[in-house]
Amino acid sequence: MQSEFRILLCGDTGISVEFGSSIDPAINARVRRLLSVLKSRNQPGILDLNPTYRSLFIQYDPWICSFERLLQTVEECVESSAVAGERTGALVEIPVCYGNEFGPDIEEVAAFHDLVPQDVARLHAAPVYQVYMIGFTPGFPYLGGLDERLQTPRKSEPRKKVAAGSVGIADRQTGIYPIESPGGWRIIGRTPLSLFDPGRKMPFLLQAGDFVRFVPISGEDFAKHSDH
Repeated sequence: MQSEFRILLCGDTGISVEFGSSIDPAINARVRRLLSVLKSRNQPGILDLNPTYRSLFIQYDPWICSFERLLQTVEECVESSAVAGERTGALVEIPVCYGNEFGPDIEEVAAFHDLVPQDVARLHAAPVYQVYMIGFTPGFPYLGGLDERLQTPRKSEPRKKVAAGSVGIADRQTGIYPIESPGGWRIIGRTPLSLFDPGRKMPFLLQAGDFVRFVPISGEDFAKHSDH
């Protein structure tokens, strides 16, 4: 049923509201609707809300909002969210230079699927992806909609350093590294755009519910974008 969900305890000051066990657009939509309704409710004592693919983590202050009161609020908001409207996410175009020094794993991905690197770039840039969640590092978008012909396991040994802007594939997911960090995703390209800037009014370029279209660019275009 649409209203089915379960609540898991996460220590003394957190709960997780789970709507399913898979990466699914309908499940993620329920997570985002509950997030929206809870934000509008402005319940005292709720300190933080973190959406994932299939659940919403809620951190709360039990001295201000008791556990019983929180459960009641969640149940009410789940029912309200079942008929709530959904925010229409923005469509953001992300320029990407595929291959060469920008995509050191593109040949491995191509070989894994009996393709050539140009096919990987073409297939990867074809869909419009949905941002399911933000996590791992500040502003890292987990994108749903990867062509099954590109679904590739993570690297057996993660890199110690992945450049900011790197576009990677891990199993059924694709994503973008906003900052330099370790990582095990297979890197097929890089964008010159900054996905995370703490100096901006909105530090994250993307939010859960937004949509992404990758636009292939040349190395020369990458350099031009990097200058601005």
